[in-house]
Amino acid sequence: MRALAIALAALALTAEGASARTTEVFHSHALDGELHFLIQLPAGYATSGMRYPVVYFLHGLPAGPTSYEGVSWVGRALAKEKRPAILVVPQGTRSPGGDPEYHDWGPGQNWATALALELPKWIDTHYRTIANRQGRAIIGVSAGGYGAASLGLDHPGEFSVVESWSGYFEPTDPTGTRILDLGSPEANAAASVHEQATDLAQQFRKDPTFFGFYVGRSDPTFVEENIELNRELEAANVPHVYATVPGGHSTSLWMREAPYWLQMALNHLAPASG
Repeated sequence: MRALAIALAALALTAEGASARTTEVFHSHALDGELHFLIQLPAGYATSGMRYPVVYFLHGLPAGPTSYEGVSWVGRALAKEKRPAILVVPQGTRSPGGDPEYHDWGPGQNWATALALELPKWIDTHYRTIANRQGRAIIGVSAGGYGAASLGLDHPGEFSVVESWSGYFEPTDPTGTRILDLGSPEANAAASVHEQATDLAQQFRKDPTFFGFYVGRSDPTFVEENIELNRELEAANVPHVYATVPGGHSTSLWMREAPYWLQMALNHLAPASG
């Protein structure tokens, strides 16, 4: 089911109005090798001298090594926003049909560390960014929605905006229907956003965070889990935005919703400045 969604989204990334778009690579110590990513710069970047917020976008899984080159609809939608921002779309796997769930698995397989810590540091070093949490959003779709929620909430010092689009909130197998056992109750709890829900109110007071998520009401797998997390957050008085919207688990839904949710994300980030 998730693989079909990725196939539907696998279009060449062309961002209308963007000044530059390229694929780059850096050496990740957490992955013990190269990590590829796509970066889209806003119109006027080359001459403005300004610093920009960055939207990190995580694609769905299972996927292949070049799936990060898809999601053209995100680049187009972001390029049309009034608030300019840099878009970064990293690899979520380096293996055909890979499904590492944006999680740390051990030496050479620590995806969470690579994407939440190493990649933002590299981007801040090589581009004119707002190099603090107020300048960073992490957003993802489907399995990338789990990745965004997990990485963003686990690293509040790095991201001030976290959004999940048609995602889930515990690591799953490739079907999205079976929760993975990570080897211990402690590891399972640490990987579950549900388990973190009661602590987020205090965390958000210390590090103010915009947390938003949605799911299509016809989504075949993730509706109840999104509703459950919304209830948990409401019970714990955690500020957040949640919506159940018309549609299933499809690119057409994500394309339709992208302008609204990207605008909310950008409104909660520091704006581009000289």
